[in-house]
Amino acid sequence: MISIIIPVYNEEDQLPKLLRHLEASSSGKISEIIVVDGGSIDNTAAIVKDHPKVLYIPSEKGRAVQMNTGAKIASSEILYFLHADSIPPENFDSLIVEEIQNGNKAGCFQMKFDKDHWWLNLMGYFTKVNHISCRGGDQSLFVNRELFNELKGFDENYRVYEDNEFIKRLYDTGNFIVIKSWITTSARLYDKMGVWNTQRLFLEIYWKKRRGASAKELYNHYYKRVNS
Repeated sequence: MISIIIPVYNEEDQLPKLLRHLEASSSGKISEIIVVDGGSIDNTAAIVKDHPKVLYIPSEKGRAVQMNTGAKIASSEILYFLHADSIPPENFDSLIVEEIQNGNKAGCFQMKFDKDHWWLNLMGYFTKVNHISCRGGDQSLFVNRELFNELKGFDENYRVYEDNEFIKRLYDTGNFIVIKSWITTSARLYDKMGVWNTQRLFLEIYWKKRRGASAKELYNHYYKRVNS
């Protein structure tokens, strides 16, 4: 069985669609859905409370903190971390369980955007490749609890790039698989900043990390650009 952990902050627009999809598209292998809220000031909490089967947990803001908080209370041996604006494929839970049973302790799905743009389509195509340079949090992440605990979860120093930092440690263990089914994620940041400005920002963050930038430096650079 799978525990789904969804970190949120002001997701009143995206969350209802996701929760309906999870209910309609799963094949009965979900033990719980845990929504970990980093202090939303919109109707996110009320939306979750309208779903009696979904557990609502308040948390300090920051996806790494929120995901670790959800993992601590999760009851299943398979943890599935999912962003609120990413919609997994049909029968995603069965696909994940099958990989775990085949001995793959961690992995994600191929990803495509909900926006038709040649560059975004090309980026989605490369998520088929099982290499760390092709990974990101919007592809979602499943991991065996034992391995998650062994790696001590997400590094809470990171307020951006937290998914990539943890996935890099998973790759270092030799445990990662890409499931050949498509998860669809929102291109809302690309719509807000423009495709090329957004891509430039991601490349800047990537190279800053490669050159040894601290978690705080990455955070400051990201939010300076996003809010400018």
